[in-house]
Amino acid sequence: MKSLHIIQKIFRTGRVLSKIAFVFSVIGFCGCVAGLLSLNLGGRNLIKIGGVTLRGLVDLRHGGNVGAITAALAGGLILCAGEAVLARFAEICFKNEGRAGTPFTQSGAKELTRLGILALTIPAGSSIVGSIVEGIVAGGMNVETDALLNRYFDPAVNIALGVMFLLIALLCRYGAELRQEKVD
Repeated sequence: MKSLHIIQKIFRTGRVLSKIAFVFSVIGFCGCVAGLLSLNLGGRNLIKIGGVTLRGLVDLRHGGNVGAITAALAGGLILCAGEAVLARFAEICFKNEGRAGTPFTQSGAKELTRLGILALTIPAGSSIVGSIVEGIVAGGMNVETDALLNRYFDPAVNIALGVMFLLIALLCRYGAELRQEKVD
């Protein structure tokens, strides 16, 4: 039973981490929305302190281009939304394991398999869609972006996470089968 308690602590930790990831994804999404609104809809004088505006800081300090930053924020919005969805699915999976009291159930193994597939597909899909949105916005604003979004997204972490969930699902399915044999 000591091993089961350790496994449940790991799943509780996963639940807490997925909640934290969800919160940070929502914060990132809201930050992208705030950035888009302040850079483009507020006009040149939305935030002005002593004759220096937000757009002036962007243009002067970073050698940036408001259009390129707008395009990157639009793409980042999609990435953050995808990560929030994935974090919510993970939280649900971990919550259901807590209710069951063990991960060694057929339904738990199915959820982990689904989570593994989602961990592989959602980040990749949101990265592709985000890059497309970034390109469309950049094209519409007639600016070059340098593909800012691709600099910040590394799919290796999500691939490793997805494969890990799929392997854990296999182990949980095997454990569920052993439990079933023991009952029969």
